[in-house]
Order: sequence, then C-alpha cells, then structure tokens
Amino acid sequence: MNRRSLIWTALSSIGAGAFASRANAAATDATTPAKLKVVYHLADADRVNFALGNIQNHVDGVGGPDNVTIALVVLGPALKSFARASANPDITARVSKFTKAGLQLAACSNTMKAQDVTLDGLLPGFTIADRGGVVRIAELQSQGYLYIRP
Repeated sequence: MNRRSLIWTALSSIGAGAFASRANAAATDATTPAKLKVVYHLADADRVNFALGNIQNHVDGVGGPDNVTIALVVLGPALKSFARASANPDITARVSKFTKAGLQLAACSNTMKAQDVTLDGLLPGFTIADRGGVVRIAELQSQGYLYIRP
C-alpha cells in the first residue's frame, strides 16, 4: 500500500508540474501582445484630416508600421478628398507615406460609381472594395480587425 501511495504521489506531482508549465506558457503568451489589425472607416469629408492624423498617431503609438496592420476604407463624401486631380498636397503626401508603410487603402465601388470616379482618378495606393465599402469593413472585422470610425 505504501508503495502505491508513493507512486500515486509521484505521478500526481508530475501531472501538476506539467499543468503548471502549460499555464505558465499560456500566461507568457498572453502578456506578449499580438499584432493588432485595425480598420478605419472614413465617410465624412470634414473628418479626412482628423482620420489621417489618428492613423499616424496609431502607427506612432505602437512603435511603427511593423507593429500594426491598418486598413482605411473610404466611402461617401470623403472619397472626393482622395481624387488625384484635386487632392490637397498634405493629403497626397500622407497617403503616399502610408502606402509605403503598408497601409491598405480601399475605395467603395458604390461611391466611385455615384461620383463617376475611376481607380486611376484616385491617389496611388487605392484598391476597389468591389462589393462596397461597408461590406469590406464587415469582411475585415470578420478577420479580426478592430473597427474605428474617427
């Protein structure tokens, strides 16, 4: 009987040690933050500079573009601010910088059609959200992107 107790105690200790080791590894993984994925929803023309400033602050706040994945989905009146022919030089420079840093830019196909805008008519770096801007935002959210609407 005594031998069984010793064996049972030894096996229980090994099991508890393995469990503690796994819990410790999980706690370490939990303290190491995953790279965030964020989608910014921009529809209001009067919020363009504010939104671009938020994106820059976001990138700076996490230590650079390698530490976050950001998508900007533009629809509605805000899209006119990104027209190649008439874009503000500051917006053009910011978009160029963001594109080089890996920011994903998507323009709503419905807005493009309504405003008679082509992809060539937008600043470089944009792609078309073929099924619409709100659909693109929902798709990104289903992929784990956090939603921000400045």
